[in-house]
Amino acid sequence: MKWLLALLVIWLVWRYLPRPKKAAPPPRLPQDEAEALAILDLPPQADAEAIRQAHRRLVAQVHPDRGGSADLTRRVNAARDLLLDRRHG
Repeated sequence: MKWLLALLVIWLVWRYLPRPKKAAPPPRLPQDEAEALAILDLPPQADAEAIRQAHRRLVAQVHPDRGGSADLTRRVNAARDLLLDRRHG
């Protein structure tokens, strides 16, 4: 009879143990120039300096140290990198 009680206790402990949460999928990074321009809210003819200014302004709002999220910061950084790479060849 004691083994049945022990089995019940083991099952209850197992049943109510916290389970690890599934990891969220990584953020979707911009794939093309139009999407990157939309993220940074820039016109198509924006030069490198305008891209840097828009990036600075947006990162100040979405950075994790300021209450934003790391995923949004990654997207903004990826948009900047994509646009600057395309502008500089």
